[in-house]
Amino acid sequence: MSIPEQEIKNDTIPDFAQGIRYFTDDSHEMKKFGQAAVIGAGQSAITEVNDAAVYQTLLAADALRYLTLQVCSSKESGHPGGFASSAEAYAALVMLGHTNIVTEVGHHAPGFYSAMFLDGSLEEMGIYSVEDMMARFRERHGLLGHLSGAIPGLLAPAGPLGQGQHFAMAGAYLHPDKLFPFTLGDGGMGEPYVLSSMMHFHTAYPKCTNFLPVLVWNGYSQEHHSMVSIKTNGQMTAYWKGHGFENIILVDAKEFDGASQPGDYVDSTAFALPGRLAFTRAVLEQVKYAADAAMNGQLTVFIIKQLKGAGVHAAGAKSHNLYPGDNFGKANIAQALQKRALPPRAWQLVRDNFERAGGGPAVKTVVTEFELALPELGELPKQTFPIGEKAVPSTAMGALVGEVGKRDPRFVVTNADGNEASGMKNVNEALKIRHPTADALYNQAPEGRVYEPLSEDACAGFAAGLALFGSRALWLSYESFVINGMPIVQTVTQAMAELRRKTPSIVMMFTAGALEQGRNGWTHQRPEIENYMAAMMRNGNFYSLFPCDANMIQVAYEWAVNTFNKGIAIIASKSALPVYTTMDQARRAVEDGAIILYESSGYASDRNNNRSVVFAVTGDMVLLPVFEARTGLEQQGYKVRIVSVVNPRRLYRPLDVAWNTVSQSDGKFMSDADFDAMFDASIMIAVTGGATGSLEPVMLRSRAALRDVMGWKRGDTTASPQEIMAFNGLTSSGIIDRVKQLSRA
Repeated sequence: MSIPEQEIKNDTIPDFAQGIRYFTDDSHEMKKFGQAAVIGAGQSAITEVNDAAVYQTLLAADALRYLTLQVCSSKESGHPGGFASSAEAYAALVMLGHTNIVTEVGHHAPGFYSAMFLDGSLEEMGIYSVEDMMARFRERHGLLGHLSGAIPGLLAPAGPLGQGQHFAMAGAYLHPDKLFPFTLGDGGMGEPYVLSSMMHFHTAYPKCTNFLPVLVWNGYSQEHHSMVSIKTNGQMTAYWKGHGFENIILVDAKEFDGASQPGDYVDSTAFALPGRLAFTRAVLEQVKYAADAAMNGQLTVFIIKQLKGAGVHAAGAKSHNLYPGDNFGKANIAQALQKRALPPRAWQLVRDNFERAGGGPAVKTVVTEFELALPELGELPKQTFPIGEKAVPSTAMGALVGEVGKRDPRFVVTNADGNEASGMKNVNEALKIRHPTADALYNQAPEGRVYEPLSEDACAGFAAGLALFGSRALWLSYESFVINGMPIVQTVTQAMAELRRKTPSIVMMFTAGALEQGRNGWTHQRPEIENYMAAMMRNGNFYSLFPCDANMIQVAYEWAVNTFNKGIAIIASKSALPVYTTMDQARRAVEDGAIILYESSGYASDRNNNRSVVFAVTGDMVLLPVFEARTGLEQQGYKVRIVSVVNPRRLYRPLDVAWNTVSQSDGKFMSDADFDAMFDASIMIAVTGGATGSLEPVMLRSRAALRDVMGWKRGDTTASPQEIMAFNGLTSSGIIDRVKQLSRA
């Protein structure tokens, strides 16, 4: 029988349990198997799977369920159902000492918070009791609705589905002595690439099996049956086996059901106690087997199959989340809490086990609570190209990438479309493509450090995961395909903004911009992603860099690779283009945000004469028609200044950017005086070969009465960059006409 909190003597309730609404008396089993924590003082895991260990694992599962539901009910909001069906598996991992646990399911957040509360990690953020936890749940500076980078003890954020495996694989790569389980919902299996990304990773890193997918197969997605709910156990096993998994360990609650529940998915909490203990024992034993196999070189998955919502207020998709009015006064919620109620002594037992598991509270032990030691890079050897010569920007950067790889043995480059196609064959030559087939012609080697899954999601995910977990990485891509991997970069960059530690920035370089891909047509002409990234610049820790030549791209990459807790995208061409800057000028441009590349003799910035023109340009190839237009305008009596906008984040006003809200904050912005000195003119035209969002800061701050923007409109198949520029109005004649139209305004 459950007992309301007010009827329990306060001196019997542990301080951390203050706020729990219902308790129960000690049971016979509690008296028999709960006299002392099975993870003893000084231990980090259970020593054997015996009756006491099984019983205390069940207590932990019920404690997780109870907290998840009570905390969600306190705010009439949150998602208790999915995690509830995984509770035995999560509890088993902890009891076995495996606490570096990741998830791809943001809706499991209240369950993960409950685990961090039970092991004491949340005390780091001032949450000492259940009352504190309820007060801070789904509140600013508290326990937000989905996992972030800020919660003590949690390794990675979770939000968009299909991402958790990337973090687990990054952890496994960096820490071969530890297991990285990650929970995957059967709804999330519908996302692209989840299993194929693990299959490719295993092919590339066959010895790196110390990550463990834990499939929570509960039959339901967010609002309906999951798409894999109709699979039989045999079909599910074959599905994973078909993706290269050697061990598919499946524990189905149906096999332990003595209550004759209908359907393929059942609620283990509805079993009589002997059935519950038998199910929990099977989970504990099989999780141990799966973990041991994964740590010993066998690609393994553990699948727990039980009904979504097991042990909470509702079943199936109806358990997914709470709505306004779903509070403690609702009969189904009160009854569920009463059924899951534990004795006060049981709460202390669970706290003791969770505090000791893995060697201590997660906030003190999991790998992401520590900064990974990074090899010093020193100054990178850059090649200086003379002004006026032509050089390929991407190739110039590639030489530096190879050097970073030589100086940092953990460094990984990811790419889907081929570095050679981006003018960066030198990266492959220096670091080798990781492939089981050694082939010198293609720069392939089994121990290579260029990771090439044919999925931008997998490329971005592994690189971003490595950066979040403390290591250097680089994602290279064609700009046109970036959208397939950008969501996880955005997730990680946001997490980095909240981290309580330094970690290397996630660095990207996107080549083969729209202007270079004429014959490939519009499928390879998608610079609209630049607007996505331009919007992210306002977050405070994201930067789009547009180096204008082969000297500047080297400086830009060196700057990026030495930063922390940022997302940095470098956008440049793979064609031989003129060099405009010295190395010193390039450094100043990256730091200041922009640089004057050209100025007519006698240029004056009088905003009233309608004869001074400043071009603010992002990009490299698009400078060609701008310089051509300069010649024509000067012949017509205009004075021209050409400014390369290199680091537009620096050109915003401080009030435009949430720079002071992020970790490792950067508050450097160009002053009004410096901005005016650089951009003042009677006519200002912002020009880009891509999307125009990157030029927003210039348009915001320009005081020119006559101003306009010229940029990308739409792609098409063309024979040359000049033709695609003409299709978009980016020609010297088009630019001259725009200036003349403005000057007559």
